[in-house]
Amino acid sequence: MSDKAVDREIALECRDLHKHLGEGEMQVHVLRGVNLKLYRGEISAIVGPSGCGKSTLLYLLGLLDRQDSGSIHVMNELVPLDKDGEHTRIRGENIGFVFQFHFLLPEFSATENVMLPMRKLGRLSPKEMEFRAVGLLEEVGLGDKTHRLPSQLSGGEQQRVAIARSLANMPGVLLADEPTGNLDVKNSLMVFESLTRLAKEKGQAVLIVTHNPELANKCDRILRMRDGLFIDS
Repeated sequence: MSDKAVDREIALECRDLHKHLGEGEMQVHVLRGVNLKLYRGEISAIVGPSGCGKSTLLYLLGLLDRQDSGSIHVMNELVPLDKDGEHTRIRGENIGFVFQFHFLLPEFSATENVMLPMRKLGRLSPKEMEFRAVGLLEEVGLGDKTHRLPSQLSGGEQQRVAIARSLANMPGVLLADEPTGNLDVKNSLMVFESLTRLAKEKGQAVLIVTHNPELANKCDRILRMRDGLFIDS
């Protein structure tokens, strides 16, 4: 990491995260004291073998699950461990997600799908939400397909709608779990470039879990994980 990183704004930080899965003799210590800082404007990739804890960590950082111990700070705010309402608020205000599957609602147009996080946050008028949604779709190259249903879009286009949706509330942190896992090489690169370009432009911290070494090598930083911890090499 560059020395300049110390001058950047930390968007997300976790300290000594531990997580167990399962019960009794089947219990597994998945995360074993993970520490991480994500800086605004930086794209980081997590790589490592299946079962090493990559996706578990991503779900904890995205406040979709709870750690057993350790702390998470999002945009300088400590996330309380036992308050679901605060998890929901912090997630809605500060964190965007892109998953391997786009999870678009089939009966909604591209614009309406992108508007969903804004509706949940409830800060904009319907016209403002539509204006922002259309603008984001234009930024991912879908300005001429804003009213199409997901079934009328290709796989790569559907994933670009998902990227636009993840940016709807202008979060400081963007988390992506195998965002190109279901796409061919050409569409993978197109989706990845849309994701990273927009995140850089908007000054977001991005953390991507990927098994694709070509995509990982395009990131600013590669974090290698093994047995629930980051390793140096």
